[in-house]
Amino acid sequence: MKRLLPTISVLSALGFALFADDTIPPVPPEPKVPTKLELPAKDFTQTVEEAIKIPDEKDPDLFTLQKSKTNFELVYVPGGEFSMGSPGDETGRQPNEGPVHKVKVGPFWMAKFETTWELFDLWFRSTGLPRRDEAEGLYEAKNPDKKLGPDAITRPTNPYVDETYEHGREGKPAICMSHHAAMVFCHWLRGKTGRGYRLPTEAEWEFACRAGKTGAFGFEGGKDKLGDYAWFKDNSKNEDKPEGTTQKVGTKKPNAFGLYDMHGNVAEWCLDQYDPKVYEIAAKDPMSHSFIKPTDAKWSHVVRGGSWFDPAEKLRCAARWPSEKDWMREDPQFPRSVWWLTKMDMIGFRVVLPVEEYTALVGLKPSVIKKGQ
Repeated sequence: MKRLLPTISVLSALGFALFADDTIPPVPPEPKVPTKLELPAKDFTQTVEEAIKIPDEKDPDLFTLQKSKTNFELVYVPGGEFSMGSPGDETGRQPNEGPVHKVKVGPFWMAKFETTWELFDLWFRSTGLPRRDEAEGLYEAKNPDKKLGPDAITRPTNPYVDETYEHGREGKPAICMSHHAAMVFCHWLRGKTGRGYRLPTEAEWEFACRAGKTGAFGFEGGKDKLGDYAWFKDNSKNEDKPEGTTQKVGTKKPNAFGLYDMHGNVAEWCLDQYDPKVYEIAAKDPMSHSFIKPTDAKWSHVVRGGSWFDPAEKLRCAARWPSEKDWMREDPQFPRSVWWLTKMDMIGFRVVLPVEEYTALVGLKPSVIKKGQ
């Protein structure tokens, strides 16, 4: 049996429910959120509170139950029309970035910072949620002819290595989670807040990154000023991490919208299923919003923004690349995890909150299931 710190009497005073080893907390019901929000068109702060387990650094059989509250700031992005993609003469441009085409995005709020461990841990270490493997066992024992859906709000199964990959935790972006994990985190966040948080579409992400700019980067001065706004290959190294490392969020300059680390630090998941030809399709339908709703496929989701590990060219506003099976090549499990990547310690995410959700995304749910991949 796991030993607990502090004592049960203290925990009771804090309002925690303790579960015996043979008892698993129930899976929460599907969250219901409004499709349109009646909130002022300005920045605001979201508070999230949860009871979590804090492991003891010296003894893995010890953990502390702690009531934890985290705030995260959201920046209002007014939406509008912009030219998405990169011109043919942009340095570092890839074929999947064109043709340049006009897109409209609706207004939304975007997290000012990349999702930090402080926020991610409220879900990952929640005492009120079962781990996915626990929930599956309990559910399928009671329902032998059914499977727990991929949109069930559970915690991920534990990674087999330190999830921070020794990059540190305090104030730093959460890393190495799969697209599915980021989707379930947003699903959980919707339930906690009653608001429609999700990953940004590619169009929303690029609009927010550009912040009204039309060049390769979302600030004045181009590549020569990148070090003022981004952590990347050229400046993320230190004595302990000669290859580079993640940095605390918000330590560089923000863009014109007030968003930090849109370039570098960690690359960020977008909602979209990846299609290298989608811009060609979008260019034939000017002024449409542009996204591809994710499917139950485990791979080929879009990552944007570049990371601490990447050269400047990968940090451009229009740079995009898909997730691949190779990102899990060092996972010793079979089937490989749907929650954690391996050696992809440059991947993170941030959330958005649309003022009014696109019709095609109303009721969006995580849909990836375990397969022999």
